[in-house]
Amino acid sequence: MSKVYKGKLHIKKGDRVRVIAGAYKGTEGEVLEVQPSKYRAIVENVNLATKHAKPTQEQAGGIREINNPIHLSNLQLIDKSGEVTRVGRRVEDGKLVRYAKKSGETI
Repeated sequence: MSKVYKGKLHIKKGDRVRVIAGAYKGTEGEVLEVQPSKYRAIVENVNLATKHAKPTQEQAGGIREINNPIHLSNLQLIDKSGEVTRVGRRVEDGKLVRYAKKSGETI
């Protein structure tokens, strides 16, 4: 049985991230989907695999590339200045917001 992560995630859908470990180290991309139960995210053009599809009435068959999930510990957020940063949380106007620890600006 796998452990279920119950804390807050530092990455959300739409964030720009850099891969910091693994075969795609140094690659940047946008987060397309986050899977909190598995602590993984799907990032565009990262962890690509080929999938063979049979033709159906809706689509043509062939070989397609799909994005596989990557573990969140291998991703680091890129702030507006283009540098990687850690993520913190603080209360602004009674609302909890994320901020870049390196620059201090709200994400």
